Amino acid sequence: MSTAAITGLLHVAVKTMDLDASVAFYTKVIGLRDVHRPDFGFPGAWLGVPTPVGEAIIHLYAGGPALAGGPVPPHTGAIDHLSITAVGWNGFRERFAKFGLPSREFVIPKTTYWQQFIFDPSGVQLELTFDADAERIPAPEIPAAKKYQPGESFFDPKAYVGLVERIKAA
Repeated sequence: MSTAAITGLLHVAVKTMDLDASVAFYTKVIGLRDVHRPDFGFPGAWLGVPTPVGEAIIHLYAGGPALAGGPVPPHTGAIDHLSITAVGWNGFRERFAKFGLPSREFVIPKTTYWQQFIFDPSGVQLELTFDADAERIPAPEIPAAKKYQPGESFFDPKAYVGLVERIKAA
């Protein structure tokens, strides 16, 4: 019998109805890197997610392929959220507030993991996971209104209207 093993996550594909807002969000708010994308004949972008063993990619695609079957409705499909590791707890807090984007936070009990949750402009929820040992700051105080509650959506499409302009003005 031959052996087989999963060796990593290569990419995740996200459909978007607003490519410019999604690229701006992932590069300027989240801090991912725009990487070369071949010309597939339809709009899109590839965004690099650094990992300790290479770079995973978030694929954004728009145009006809993204809209096949009609507009992309938010909060659909089986994926609840994408989780990525991050450093700079306070920096992300400040960045989300600077751009007026709603977010939530959570400290996982009896671990060193802290989490921040935010939606992209298409309604895909991201979980940024921080290791307290790397942060070197006291455990965050999370106001009740900012505490993450699983299953409770805080996605507000109005918060993303004008995002590209707010980012350019910053």
